[in-house]
Amino acid sequence: MKSSNGMEHNYTSIFSEEQLLERCRRIRHVALDMDGTIYMGGTLFPYTLDFLAGLKQMGIGYSFLTNNPSRSLSEYLQKLAKLGISATEEEMYTTVGATIDYLRAHYPKARKLFLLGTPGMIGQFEQAGFVSAKDDPDDVPDVVIASFDMTLTYERLCRAAWWISRGLPYLATNPDRVCPTDRPTVLVDCGSICKCLEEAAGRRPDVVLGKPDPNMLKGILDRHGLQPDEIAMAGDRLYTDVEMARRAGALGVLVLSGETTWETASSADPRPDITARTVADFGDLLRRSRE
Repeated sequence: MKSSNGMEHNYTSIFSEEQLLERCRRIRHVALDMDGTIYMGGTLFPYTLDFLAGLKQMGIGYSFLTNNPSRSLSEYLQKLAKLGISATEEEMYTTVGATIDYLRAHYPKARKLFLLGTPGMIGQFEQAGFVSAKDDPDDVPDVVIASFDMTLTYERLCRAAWWISRGLPYLATNPDRVCPTDRPTVLVDCGSICKCLEEAAGRRPDVVLGKPDPNMLKGILDRHGLQPDEIAMAGDRLYTDVEMARRAGALGVLVLSGETTWETASSADPRPDITARTVADFGDLLRRSRE
């Protein structure tokens, strides 16, 4: 790829080289998508550990973000540990956390939820003080929440459609149509489940949390006392990772190690602030901006 000034690099940018280095120089924290960005499925990319170590050496913090709400925080930390990444709960922010924050801010009296989600996800809501509604027409929930659900049953899908058709508040944890995988299958994600519910109940979610909703980054900004131009969002998807950065006023970094190809990235409108082959190339750029 070529940068905007024509120099050969492993990245390209909408900024001039001088503007780009200035933007990178401001970065104090990097929000990192996970699957497709630092690993693929169960395989850690060979450059990930050096990239994270480089951020620490530069005094740049980082957080792991994921639109996949199917696992609990502890399960994600265990997965990262198996891949060789030592992380803390403070360094993890999932769509479940964003949804809980949203419920507390916008539905403070809500306690009972009808949840389409895995046991790990439901457990996080219950640990936060919420109660799961039963699959029972007499057990009326305060809010319906749809999510990535690998344990989905037909009966619960029908019950969710019923409550949604009755006009109850309806949230979705993330917009992803499929979940990245290195297995020979398609993992149907929350966005596709919501499309099914829309056809059955005639309603879209009132709010779709997760990327690209800027609340995902706002939680990190608030947690670390950062301004939007002090955080970069790095991920492999234009319509979630990069779009969230744009909506939040953060630096958007698209990496080509996952879903998006260079052909798609170069024709995107608007284009990402930075398009890099990998996070390692973005790390090199951050380092150069500080020299």
